[in-house]
Amino acid sequence: MEQPGEKLRYARERLRLTYRDVVEASRKIAERRKSDEFAVALSRLADIENKGTVPTIYRIYTLSAIYRLDWKEVLRWYGVPFDLLASDALYIRMQETHAIHFTPEGTASLPPALDREIDLNKTTFLNHLAGRWGKIPLGFLAGLDQRHLHYGLVGMADWSMYPILHPGSLVMIDQNRRKIAVDGWTNEFDRPIYFLEHRAGYRVGWCSHVAGRLLVQTHPAAQQQPALFEYSEVDVVGQVAGVAMLLESRKRRHARTSIAPSKSPNP
Repeated sequence: MEQPGEKLRYARERLRLTYRDVVEASRKIAERRKSDEFAVALSRLADIENKGTVPTIYRIYTLSAIYRLDWKEVLRWYGVPFDLLASDALYIRMQETHAIHFTPEGTASLPPALDREIDLNKTTFLNHLAGRWGKIPLGFLAGLDQRHLHYGLVGMADWSMYPILHPGSLVMIDQNRRKIAVDGWTNEFDRPIYFLEHRAGYRVGWCSHVAGRLLVQTHPAAQQQPALFEYSEVDVVGQVAGVAMLLESRKRRHARTSIAPSKSPNP
């Protein structure tokens, strides 16, 4: 495996730059930035390329500028997983409510080609669609073991679990947790929510076993009847393990008045 110094040397050689070319260019950057920290001496450059010396953050900046490299990628060469910053932050639990002052890599926006293929009013399972445009780029989920994770989109007309899950929410589904829990929660926010597939589409809800059938319950605020399914008619994709949603309560309350409650499928 190539070492970081070797990658920097290859980048320099591709541009046909000599050591002295780099040293001179670094001096110009140091003058422009008004700090000698950005300058790279010839001996230090040789050590970086050949002895594994780790450059300072200032010299990484300088070399990235000279070699036309993405400085975040250079950091990755040195084992700094910049794209995992957001997920690592979540592992550090804070007692106080606080703001996050960095931007997770990527977004959760649907590509233009994809949003024409699905009905955003309906709850949708994204995994079979996401494979056509790559991994869902959610920085806060990076670093997790995603082999057993799937993703779903709660439809804009799906108020079944509001206010816990808002319409338009992006949910992370743990397929390793498909067994319906019968206890272990103390309130509605602790109770497991399941993502299900049935012949009419997808839905989210609380689940319980009733007389050999699966009862799917909605939030009381949804004012929708529960649905009772034969086990042969429904597949539990997994338990909702995470959610990203916007809190646009005024718009959503207005939108809700124009949407009739969804009917439960006939069991």
